[in-house]
Amino acid sequence: MNCKYILFFLILLIGCQQKREVNTSFYFWKTVYQSNAVEQSYLRAAKSSKLFVRILDVDRNLNGEIAPVAPIKFKDQIPADLELVPVVFIVNDILKEVNDVQIEKLAKNIVTFVDGKVKQAGKASYAELQIDCDWTATTRLNYFALLEEIKKHVENKVISATLRLHQLKNQEKSGIPPVDKVLLMCYNMGNLRKYGTQNSILEVKELEKYVDKNLGYYPMPTDIGLPLFSWAVVFRNQSYAGISKRLKFEDLQKESNFLKSTNGLYVVKTDLPEFGLYKNDEIRFEASKFEDIKKSAVYLNQHLSNKPINLLFYHLDEPTLKNFKTHELEEINHILR
Repeated sequence: MNCKYILFFLILLIGCQQKREVNTSFYFWKTVYQSNAVEQSYLRAAKSSKLFVRILDVDRNLNGEIAPVAPIKFKDQIPADLELVPVVFIVNDILKEVNDVQIEKLAKNIVTFVDGKVKQAGKASYAELQIDCDWTATTRLNYFALLEEIKKHVENKVISATLRLHQLKNQEKSGIPPVDKVLLMCYNMGNLRKYGTQNSILEVKELEKYVDKNLGYYPMPTDIGLPLFSWAVVFRNQSYAGISKRLKFEDLQKESNFLKSTNGLYVVKTDLPEFGLYKNDEIRFEASKFEDIKKSAVYLNQHLSNKPINLLFYHLDEPTLKNFKTHELEEINHILR
């Protein structure tokens, strides 16, 4: 065989054997950080080197002022072997009517607040700051201006932003945020408020509608976020009435309180004030199922570049984690490698 053909096949073989570096981590999205043995065991099993911690929400207070909401409290410090990545969630509505002066002040206040919380967590500093916002075409300019202002206050740090699926698909309207990297949130993709039996957290067919070639062509490094959580969606007279955060799947199995109807929803048989439910309310229980997460990872793998990525699971919470074996989460990591 001609030497040049042998060289070609060798290069092709080596290329096929190349693996993507995947660093697995978790979001921590609770208002109090306290050391938890189960949660720490999952971090160790995943060989996580980072923990992405929601520091605060930014919203309007009762006086109409933009202010920190539900900031985290650190009862314990973040373990020494974990890098802390602070995450700030910004409510999109506050960006609709802000001027340049307000944006400058907000950026400075966010960074100052984050710096203080990072020190409370036992860390001298941080290498990456992530901003989470479901921005729209109408708030894009103000949001991007805020990101630019934040960058001025955190020199030599990576600024990342979350990216919703609709923002990935509609890049022309949504724009590309002025950050170093993005994290694609591969969950909350269906219509939560729609009456029926669909799963609004994760459905592979829905994911395919948004990702396709859009992910491969996105013009910056893209990390991946996948769901582990579940929730109970409440309907009253077939209209969306909210999420019952305290209601678990086990509660729905109590026949004195709930009846599973032929349409797959659970009907409330009596008023249940402890869950915020009334008689005849209907419940759609949605869960992140391992097989759906696995299928999503297989699909995403086809469209990701070979560059290193962070794989984040939402989120680090003992009751949530107990629905998954550590080897299952490792399998998702392996699929994306």
